[in-house]
Amino acid sequence: MTDQGETGETITILLVEDDAPTCWRLQDALVKAAYEVRTAGSLGEARSALTSGAPRVLLTDLRLPDGHGVELIRETRRRFPDTEIMVISALGDEESVISAITVGATGYLLKDAFPTDIATTVRDLVAGHSPISASIARFIVRRTQSSAEPPPGPVLNTAKLTPREIDILWGIAKGFSYAEIASHLGLSRQTVPGHIKNIYRKLEVHTRSEAVFEAVQQGLIKL
Repeated sequence: MTDQGETGETITILLVEDDAPTCWRLQDALVKAAYEVRTAGSLGEARSALTSGAPRVLLTDLRLPDGHGVELIRETRRRFPDTEIMVISALGDEESVISAITVGATGYLLKDAFPTDIATTVRDLVAGHSPISASIARFIVRRTQSSAEPPPGPVLNTAKLTPREIDILWGIAKGFSYAEIASHLGLSRQTVPGHIKNIYRKLEVHTRSEAVFEAVQQGLIKL
């Protein structure tokens, strides 16, 4: 029996990893958890796999033999905006992390900090969370905290988000699912995606990670 999302659809995963033992280990864990898994060992193979349709989840390394995973993330986000994307990489430097998140990754795990249950992490990702290794999360917080102070004066239109939208954005930043946000705020589950689309439009972003990063930069929320 395959694992299914909230709408009952089978959760399909495209796993892009060029190291065969790592790929086998992850594929085995995901298949045992009843996900439908396709694998690719290079950027070219991943692109070919995507021609047959959008996966519900893309799990990708960044350092691939024929290119960089950021290219794949960017292309996948543009072609399949509903696909959840998580990086699984040994690269934890500033350029790699910020590049991946900026182009559309919604999660980022370091290979030396794999969760004990990768299947649960994928389920969290599909449920609306943004799994991020603790060291990466701390790095992002430090980076935003060390940003230069804004010049005096009302240079940012921080009032363009409604109080309700800011509450929802805070819930996203804390990793709550849409259902949890709706429950906390006394909203209908169906109304939350509409609020989030408005938030994306106002902040001129396309993913949860970008929205949180931009909101922290603008001082709309504090982590």
